[in-house]
Amino acid sequence: MHQHGHRPLSGWLNGLLGVLIFSGSLPATRVAVLELDPFFLTFARASVAGAAALLLIAVFRAPRPARSQLFSLGVVASGVVIGFPLLTALALQRVTSAHSIVFLGLLPLATAVFGVIRGGERPRAAFWLFSVTGSLLVMGFALSRPLAVSLAGDGLMLAAVAVCGLGYAEGARLARTLGGWQVICWALIISLPFMAVAAFITLPPALSAPSPAAWAALGYVSLFSMLIGFIFWYKGLATGGIAAVGQLQLLQPFFGLALAATLLHETIDPMMLAVTLGVILCVAGSRRFAG
Repeated sequence: MHQHGHRPLSGWLNGLLGVLIFSGSLPATRVAVLELDPFFLTFARASVAGAAALLLIAVFRAPRPARSQLFSLGVVASGVVIGFPLLTALALQRVTSAHSIVFLGLLPLATAVFGVIRGGERPRAAFWLFSVTGSLLVMGFALSRPLAVSLAGDGLMLAAVAVCGLGYAEGARLARTLGGWQVICWALIISLPFMAVAAFITLPPALSAPSPAAWAALGYVSLFSMLIGFIFWYKGLATGGIAAVGQLQLLQPFFGLALAATLLHETIDPMMLAVTLGVILCVAGSRRFAG
């Protein structure tokens, strides 16, 4: 009995660590795309992470995934290794990271929906009420600022959210049998041959041209956003429930905006803080009614 109460909590703690790490992704991507081509950034981050994943698999002698798991790994790879990084990098050429972070309010909802479709989860009605309210708060906040609207940028962010939600739910479903860190490692390894070649082709002409900050940002999104964050995230989703732990992503805009303000000196207004507080209450509510 004690074990049952203990498990979801570890799922939530792992999930929260994952979200904290992911919070740095969009601000870091924004820093990087100011100087690096978004295609090169996407391929390079996956290549660096893929090389690290190969090392991890070799060191821990992880068994190869079964043939039946390859399709799921392909879905994870196309969603979180290729789709989300590329679409957000392209979007961030058109919108600020503060603006893009707001779209992440839709990610928990997308993850929960795919958790039902692919993970066989059945949250209670009250869960959906809190989840939708949280997403609406975030979206309403986004739409209350008419200035920074780029239809292309916003469309790219919406597409990124859809493929990411699918990649999260599929990865969590797979993590139950394959293990959390193995899922992201194998997804990266499957993508590596393509990504490494593509990174080489899109390599910037002068490697000294981008600033140390741009390279540091690339380092962060490679090792933390693409690998370390997912190890905690998939473990959290697999143990605490995809729909439930997925709601923690509603906090990501808050962490991300704090980072954007600190690192990029982007402004934060009181309205942003009020919305964030409402979002936190929605996360707490959806956690209660998740299972």
